[in-house]
Amino acid sequence: MESTRTLTDKIFLVLKGLGMGAANKVPGVSGGVVAFVAGFYEEFIYSLKKVNRNAFKLLFNGRFKSFFRYINGRFLSLLFLGMLISYFSISKVLDYLIVHYELYVWSVFFGMIIGSIYYINKDFKVWNYKTITALTIGILAGISISFLNPAKENDNLWFVFFCGIISVSGMTLPGFSGSFILILLGNYVLLLVDSVNALYDTFASIFKADFSFIQDKQRLHMLKVLAVFTIGSVTGLVTFSHVLSYILKHYKNITTATIMGFIIGSLGVVWPWKKTIYRLNTDGSYLLDSSGEKIIEFYKRYIPQFEPQTYFAIAYIVLGIAIVLGLEWYGQKTRQAK
Repeated sequence: MESTRTLTDKIFLVLKGLGMGAANKVPGVSGGVVAFVAGFYEEFIYSLKKVNRNAFKLLFNGRFKSFFRYINGRFLSLLFLGMLISYFSISKVLDYLIVHYELYVWSVFFGMIIGSIYYINKDFKVWNYKTITALTIGILAGISISFLNPAKENDNLWFVFFCGIISVSGMTLPGFSGSFILILLGNYVLLLVDSVNALYDTFASIFKADFSFIQDKQRLHMLKVLAVFTIGSVTGLVTFSHVLSYILKHYKNITTATIMGFIIGSLGVVWPWKKTIYRLNTDGSYLLDSSGEKIIEFYKRYIPQFEPQTYFAIAYIVLGIAIVLGLEWYGQKTRQAK
C-alpha cells in the first residue's frame, strides 16, 4: 500500500489527518465522516485492527521495522501527525471562529454533512428491509442523542478513562460525534479545552526553560487527566477498530446504512441557527453563572430570519457541500491512477 503512495498522496494524508482532528474537536461533527468521504475509512479501520497480539510480539522482540510495516505504520503515522498538528493549530483557530463567526462555522459543517450523505447514498444500491431498518435505527439514534441533557463535569480518572474510550468513537464511527458525547458526559471543556490548554502552556514553559509548573498542583492534575484520557482514547480506538473491521467484513451493507442514518441524525446537532453549546467571553475566558460554575448551554434550535447574514450562511453551506464533493473527486482520481 505504501509503495503506491506519492509524495503528494502523503501530504494529502497529513491534511486529511488535520481535517479529522478538526472535525473531532467540533461537537456534532464526526472525524470518521472525513475518513469515509475521503476514501480511506476502511484502510484506517483495518490498519488499527493490526495493532494486536502479533504486533506487540514484533515490538517486544525488537523487530521495529516489521512492526511498523505490519500495522501499516506510515499510513497511521502520517494521519496521526495531521491530527496532532490539528490539536495545536486548527482546533485553536476553530475555537476562535466558533466564538466570532459561529453561524458560518456551523453552516460549513452542515453543508459538509449534507455532502457526506449524498456521497454515501449515491453508490449505495442495496436497499432492502434490513438496510432500511438499519438506516432508520441510525437516524433515530442520532436524533435521540442530540436531545439528551448534558451532565456535570467529573474529573475522576476512571471516568476520564471511560470518556477517552467513548470520545474516540467519532473517529471510527462516521456520524457519531465523540466531542458531542463528551458534552453529554459533562467533560468536553475539561478534556478538549482545559487539559489541552494545560499541555500547550506546559510546552510553552519548557521552551522558555521555566519549570515552575512542577509546583503547580492544578497544572499537574490537568496533565494527569489528559494522559489518562489519551490512554483511554488509544484503548477505545484499537478496541472499536477490531469490532468494526469484523462488522464491515460480515455486514458491510447494514453497517453502511446505519452509518448513513447516524450522519442524517446528526444534522440536528450541527443546525447552524442554534445557540452555542458553551459560551465564551471575547477574551476566551468562560462565562460564569452566579455560583461560579462554567456555563454550558445546550442547543436551542430556531428558524432563521432572512437577513443578510442568513444568505451568507447559505453560501457557506454550499461551500461545505463543495468541500466534500472536492474530496470525493480527489479520491476517485487517486483510485483511478492506481
